Amino acid sequence: QVQPVESGGGLVQAGGSLRLSCAASGRTFSSYTMAWFHQAPGKERDFVAASTWSGSSTYYANSVKGRFTISRDNAKNTVYLQMNSLKPEDTAVYSCAAKRSAAYYTYPTTYEYWGQGTQVTVSS
Repeated sequence: QVQPVESGGGLVQAGGSLRLSCAASGRTFSSYTMAWFHQAPGKERDFVAASTWSGSSTYYANSVKGRFTISRDNAKNTVYLQMNSLKPEDTAVYSCAAKRSAAYYTYPTTYEYWGQGTQVTVSS
């Protein structure tokens, strides 16, 4: 079992950067696919980025490619989301999720464990 806990959200101006962290308890963290999703008010939860268990494969939503980077440190049971060149439309609650399989990584319903989320607000 894995229990993710996010941190690092906040208020930033457009063009700025933030780094989110997701610390997950559990001995088997290194075997899980980890992902970030975001949800803006009145909208559905959308896929942002994912990393397979080793970190050798990473995936991104088209809207964040070239701006966001997902990485993980299995020794620290932590996954990160480095967000650069932030835009007002990136404003949302960002949540970390974990699953055993790497299949269908863009679908939030396939993830077994979720954190509470952290708010990211980008001002124009």
